[in-house]
Amino acid sequence: MRLHHVQISMPAGCEAEARRFYSGGLGLVEVPKPQDLAGRGGCWFRAPDADRVLAEIHLGVEDPFAPARKAHPALLVDSAAELEALGARLAGAGHEVSWAERHTFAGFERFHCRDPFGNRIEILASADRPSPAAGS
Repeated sequence: MRLHHVQISMPAGCEAEARRFYSGGLGLVEVPKPQDLAGRGGCWFRAPDADRVLAEIHLGVEDPFAPARKAHPALLVDSAAELEALGARLAGAGHEVSWAERHTFAGFERFHCRDPFGNRIEILASADRPSPAAGS
């Protein structure tokens, strides 16, 4: 068994903001929704590899909308350097980024951020992999 996708709620009519965060901020690729589902609004994003999907997040419209303040997807990046760069990019774009729990999950470094709708997202990297600067 494998995880196919995670769905997160979003308010109606906010697809442009979702694209700015999930594509522009996180670097995920938007994929078209199937025709049967496209009329519902929302959008889908994935992190593809050469021949497989590594992660997929579906944003679905919910009315009334309430952000997921605690429940969240956690996305794993390849290195501490990539973690740092992504956190800086998101913060630089005006998104809420918190490093408060950076070293509270054994074996990982991480930060939490909020998408434009207030949904919690966790980004982590293995603490066992040294960053490129570590050997300097």
